[in-house]
Amino acid sequence: MELRDYQWEVIGPALEGKNIIIWLPTGTGKTRAALYVAMRHLEMQSNAKVAMIVNKLCTASSSILQVHLVHQHYSKEFQPHLKDKFKIIPISGDSETKCFFANFVKDSDIVICTAQILYNALQSDSEEKHVELTDFTLLIIDECHHTQKDAIYNKLMEVYLQKKFTGHRKLPQILGLTASPGTGGASTFEKAVDHILMICANLDTWRIMSPQISIKDLEAKVKQPIKQYDLVPERDKDPFGDKLKELMTTIHQYLGEHEFNTDFGTQMYEQKVVEMEKHGAETVDRRKRTCAMHLRKYNDALFLHDTVRMKDAYDFLEEFYILEKFVKDSRDETDVFLYRLFNGNSNELLELSSNIEYENPKLKRLEEILEKHFQSSSNSRGLIFTCTRQSTTYLLQWINSNESLKGLNIKAAILTGAGSNQSKHMTQNEQKDVIQKFRKGFLNLLISTSVAEEGFDIPECNIVVRYGLMTNEISMVQARGRARAEDSCYSFLAKSGGRESQREMTNESLEDLMNQAIKYVQNIPEREYQEKIKHLQRESLTERMMKQAKEESKKKFSASDVQMDCRNCPAAVAYGSDIRVVEGTHHVNINPEFKVYYEEYTEPVDLGKKMEEWVPGGAIRCHFCKENWGMMMIYRGMTSLPILSIKNFVLKTPEGRQTCKKWKAVPFHVERFNFSSYNKGYFSDSDDE
Repeated sequence: MELRDYQWEVIGPALEGKNIIIWLPTGTGKTRAALYVAMRHLEMQSNAKVAMIVNKLCTASSSILQVHLVHQHYSKEFQPHLKDKFKIIPISGDSETKCFFANFVKDSDIVICTAQILYNALQSDSEEKHVELTDFTLLIIDECHHTQKDAIYNKLMEVYLQKKFTGHRKLPQILGLTASPGTGGASTFEKAVDHILMICANLDTWRIMSPQISIKDLEAKVKQPIKQYDLVPERDKDPFGDKLKELMTTIHQYLGEHEFNTDFGTQMYEQKVVEMEKHGAETVDRRKRTCAMHLRKYNDALFLHDTVRMKDAYDFLEEFYILEKFVKDSRDETDVFLYRLFNGNSNELLELSSNIEYENPKLKRLEEILEKHFQSSSNSRGLIFTCTRQSTTYLLQWINSNESLKGLNIKAAILTGAGSNQSKHMTQNEQKDVIQKFRKGFLNLLISTSVAEEGFDIPECNIVVRYGLMTNEISMVQARGRARAEDSCYSFLAKSGGRESQREMTNESLEDLMNQAIKYVQNIPEREYQEKIKHLQRESLTERMMKQAKEESKKKFSASDVQMDCRNCPAAVAYGSDIRVVEGTHHVNINPEFKVYYEEYTEPVDLGKKMEEWVPGGAIRCHFCKENWGMMMIYRGMTSLPILSIKNFVLKTPEGRQTCKKWKAVPFHVERFNFSSYNKGYFSDSDDE
């Protein structure tokens, strides 16, 4: 196995058994370097066992990306190079091997798995699943900058640190990989240093390793793209956007609000209508709640109007109202008002959306960028990063229908993550197929969310466009790293003077700040560094214990004293004591009488992965108001249980009404689902009848 000089330099301490973070740019062979460390570790240490773990990135990426990364590392790196020497097994969310995790770990030399599967195995009581962290002698942590706060990597490392501070000596060696640790939101040098030290403490790192001696070898490998700011002016006039804002104003006036925030089409306004909806749900003010939901849809349409075509924004709103009318068919006064408001103005909106004089200027500039790069070379490959799955779909439609681009042989497709109610997610096979076609040249342009920023093995691109994005410096560095072809271009396309372009410029400063902070940390004297790391580790464990105690104190009500109401009706439909948790994640209602309150209204949901002991049924909704509640679970092929999303309910407690975004925030304890107990109770009830 051949390594470049800079790879030899950064893995040196790891070959001596030290915990390190390898900090190298995207596309420079971090995984190959880690592979060599794993090989030497297995060759030199008796009873050695290696785990390569991957992480879900963000909400756009979800579990399907993890599955892809597991198999990517297995098929592209570990299996081709080490199959003749060692037994390697990939274990991901779509494989049945996770049900017998402990057995496969025992029989293998290298396990490649998701962080969640390893963490679940550490917590499991099952003999077939349970492992100890000390069963491994080397942990390789991909994209290790995610080891912070409540991320799954940090939960794993908390187990490690607890063992460290209780005297365990046979802890696994840690090898972290990252292209960009970031600054953690810091804007000062001191805070940036604190962030880097915190990541080092979380990973029990001896040193962050980057090339010092062989820097020229790295520079020869890394092709820095030409960066350009493609900034366009705002529309001179915006009659379509003005009309949407006029309708939003009418809704506020309908609520009796004559003084309200008019910052329509912004994240700040979205946060305010989210709070309005929450307040409406908690105070049983259906009028306010319903109006807030519709205002959010108008705000989403303004986001789309700013990103893609006016037509797309109109289509989005029209589809929402058609679906609302079809599903709910409500006679409620507020629903009728909102339907009539849109329908009464839809023709004018449609007419305004077709006036090309006021079309989105960003699209014209994107057209020019694509023309330039796809005219100049038949071998061009490009990536467009945009903010949502919806916008990837609309941008693809725009490209395919654009007459100016039709002669350029652009073969485009979308690449997104999993799980969204905005649009259909991609399955693992669909992702694989798109990347394979892109690699082989059957596709030459991908329109992607942040899912393609890190992890995926994507060929070098000669044009990368960040289209109207406002993200952090890590995303900027990761996306730029995709433009690795000779004479490649990295374009940031946004409105001139807008918050997006200001953020991109800030990101450049934050990247410089990150580099300075890392260099400072690398040069801290070893004794001082180790003292800082131990202090941060103890502090972190103490804070974690205090946080857990605080969360436990919030579980102050008996489950039987908490009533669950539909968030929309609000009909009283269940109690907290009806709820059980399956596999530590899925919350189901086990009360057989609950079935009168919901209806299953779709074909089985495609999750894009296999679950351990159940398969998905159809989506479910409130029997009375048709509000979506969750989906059905078919447990062990014989028991149907409704999985409920807590955000679709309001909790009525002894102290008042409240909403929760996640189940972990509910103010009562939820018992684990016991299949045998459930069956005994269920069948005995049936016998009584």
